[in-house]
Amino acid sequence: MPGEFDLIAKYFTRPAPDAVLGVGDDCALIAPTPGMQLAISTDMLIAGRHFGPSDGPGTIGHKAMAVNLSDLAAMGAAPRFALLSIALPEADEKFLKGFAGGFFGLAQKYGVSVIGGDTTRGGLLTLNVTVIGEVPPGQALRRDAARPGDDIWVSGTLGDAAAALAHHQGRLRLETAQAVQCFPRLFVPAPRVELGLALRGLAHAAIDVSDGFVADLGHILERSSQVDSELGAEVWFEQLPLSEALSPLVNDPAAQDCILAGGDDYELVFTAPADKREAIAGLADRLDLRLTRVGRILPEPGLRLLNRGEPMPLARAGFDHFQ
Repeated sequence: MPGEFDLIAKYFTRPAPDAVLGVGDDCALIAPTPGMQLAISTDMLIAGRHFGPSDGPGTIGHKAMAVNLSDLAAMGAAPRFALLSIALPEADEKFLKGFAGGFFGLAQKYGVSVIGGDTTRGGLLTLNVTVIGEVPPGQALRRDAARPGDDIWVSGTLGDAAAALAHHQGRLRLETAQAVQCFPRLFVPAPRVELGLALRGLAHAAIDVSDGFVADLGHILERSSQVDSELGAEVWFEQLPLSEALSPLVNDPAAQDCILAGGDDYELVFTAPADKREAIAGLADRLDLRLTRVGRILPEPGLRLLNRGEPMPLARAGFDHFQ
C-alpha cells in the first residue's frame, strides 16, 4: 500500500508556475500581484453530507474545487491559488486518480495553482479546500453593499441541483429528460467566475447561491442592514429563472421549495442600481449567460415574496447544516 508521501507525489504534486514555492516544503510561498487585495475562502465537504457513496470521484473532485471558486466569483475575485487537505479512510488509488482528474481539471481551466495542503487517514472521507484570489482595492463585491432601490438579479436558473437531489430522495418526481438536465447541476456545478469579474463596477452586493436563493439573499439583507439602515426585499416569484426541466413543475410545492430554498445552484445573486440595467443586459449577451431581474431592495426590513402581485407563503428559507 502506498504511503502518505507517495500519494502526495503521485496525485497532488503538480507544477505551480505562479507560486514562488509550491508543494513540498513546510509552507508554500506566493507573491501577490502588487496593488491587489487577497480574497481567501475555505470550504469543507464530508462524505454522507455533501456527496454520497455512489458519486463518481471525478465529480467529487470537480465539486470540491467548484464550490470554492464560486465564493471567489461572488466577491469578484480572480482565482490564483488553492490548498487541499484530504482525510482518507484508505489509500484507494482508483478514487484518488479520478478525484485528482476532476479537481485539477477545473483548477487548470481557471488558472489556479494548487500549492499545498495535507493528507491523512480518517474515518470519513473529508475534503477541505482553501482558495486565494485577487481583487483590486475597493472593487470586491461584498454582501454588505446593497442599497435601497437596487435591482435584484440572479444568473442562470434556480432549483435544478436541489430538484436532482429531491428526485434522488423521492421527494420530487422528474421525468428522464428532466433528470438528465438537472443532475449535472448537482454533480458538476459551474462557478460563475467570469460573471463575478465582469460585475466589478456594475453590482453593489453579491453572493453565490449555496444554501438557497431566499436564504442567501437574506444574508445580503442582514449584512447590508448593519451598514446603514435596515433593508428588505421584494421578490417576484414568477420572474425567477427556471430551466426547461423545472418550468412545467412551477406549481408543485416540492419544486417551489427547490427553487426558493434549495441549495447547490452556485449561481450569483447580486444587486445593482437601476441605471445599470442596460449594461447588465449587454453583459448577459457578452457572456452568453441568462441574467434575470427578479426583485428590488426596499428601505424597510422584511422579505416580501409575491407571485403575480399576490403574497406567497414561504415554507422554509434554505439549508442549515445544524437543522
